[in-house]
Amino acid sequence: MTKNLRSSFFQVFTLSLIWITLLITVFFNNQTIQITYLWNVIGIAAIFGLMFGVLYSLLWNYLTLKPIMNILISSVLNMLGGLTAVMLFSSQMFYLIAPWIPGMLILTIILHTLAFYVYARLDTRKKAGELNDLMKTKNE
Repeated sequence: MTKNLRSSFFQVFTLSLIWITLLITVFFNNQTIQITYLWNVIGIAAIFGLMFGVLYSLLWNYLTLKPIMNILISSVLNMLGGLTAVMLFSSQMFYLIAPWIPGMLILTIILHTLAFYVYARLDTRKKAGELNDLMKTKNE
């Protein structure tokens, strides 16, 4: 489990770092940025690596919490991580979106709930198919 989580973290971290660097290159092309800003970019990539590489994998694949707890934990941590990443990227942008935080929290809970039920349904179908295949091979 630890090896898988570490691998997932570094995959998401690396892809996020490349993605954020590409975005900065496109949108801040003619502007100069301080070299210390790179630590903010590394921090954003680390937040994404923790959220999407470790947190979601732990919650949905390894921990056995009730679905409502998984949804609430992932929604709140997703909001905190996302807002922290926005603050690291641009404090002006953070203060611009700050009034919308309550609506974003409600929306993220709704979307995490929908995603959970879609994921659960697909996972149930996959496991049912695997069991049917097992039964077929056992009966033959």
